[in-house]
Amino acid sequence: MDYCEGGDMFNKIAKQKELGVLFSEHQILTWFVQMALALKHVHDRKILHRDLKTQNIFLTSKGEIKIGDFGIARVLQHTYDCANTAIGTPYYLSPEICQEKPYNQKSDIWSLGCILYELTTLNHAFDARDMKGLVQKILKGTYPPIPEVYSTDLKKLISELLIKDPNKRPSIRKILETPFLKARVNELFSSTLQLHESQLQKEGTSILELRNCEIPRKE
Repeated sequence: MDYCEGGDMFNKIAKQKELGVLFSEHQILTWFVQMALALKHVHDRKILHRDLKTQNIFLTSKGEIKIGDFGIARVLQHTYDCANTAIGTPYYLSPEICQEKPYNQKSDIWSLGCILYELTTLNHAFDARDMKGLVQKILKGTYPPIPEVYSTDLKKLISELLIKDPNKRPSIRKILETPFLKARVNELFSSTLQLHESQLQKEGTSILELRNCEIPRKE
């Protein structure tokens, strides 16, 4: 349980929308890579979040991302197991859930795509006045265009996350391995390492000293 002084992404987007200014692509990708790495950690443990949405993406005072609210998460016994319960928040529901079909980690990928779209446009990818209209739009799979200010690579990433067929939707591992995001991942790891090293140096310990130290073994 971490305290996230920065609030949640829902309010962050709402405030940005009030200003009438889009987020920079660099900021969006910095957040997205953190979300993707967090989701990979979850999926590697065969867990479905099942309720990914901007209200569940939290920010620390330093702008670091934390995924929260695992109240309806579910553990799959095997990699290809599928859940059957139709659950989640309407705006981020995947087509397979709308059709009451079995679903797996790819449903979380769709929700992640909806969040990424929202970060670029400050609006929901799929919106309607009622649930029936919303489901129809999700099943149709079309959404308003992404602003031209963003790169072709970012637009392509969103389109891949929002592929209607879950079998064609990429896994979180494949997403992180794309050349477009690899540099961002390395940049994040590098900055995180530098941050921890500076903190340790303040305490009189270096990363090198930590690597060279041996953990005493129990006899």
